[in-house]
Amino acid sequence: MAFNKTSRRLRIKQGIRRKISGTDSRPRLSVFKSNTGIYAQLVDDLKGLTLAQASSKELGSKANTNLGVSKEVGKKLAERAVANGVSSVVFDRNGYLYHGNVKALAEGAREGGLKF
Repeated sequence: MAFNKTSRRLRIKQGIRRKISGTDSRPRLSVFKSNTGIYAQLVDDLKGLTLAQASSKELGSKANTNLGVSKEVGKKLAERAVANGVSSVVFDRNGYLYHGNVKALAEGAREGGLKF
């Protein structure tokens, strides 16, 4: 079996998901990024519900995602989470390294009022 960047990220992702899960009082903030956008959602794993979501696409970002757009996505998600009564979350970086756009999204969510 050949190991490449994708299979490595999937192994990291599975290891992270074994250790964390979202609950009703503390949902999981899951991040996904692609070449053209960044997406985040709050998930209650016990009930299987998505409580809030935000993406760079709904903010009207036409170009590739930069740090400023990622930070705005985090703030938008935090705004929706606080409106739903969520103040504390578990951060799931989904196998991505904690730098760049993932870090900017997390900082935006913290500035918006989420604790993790």
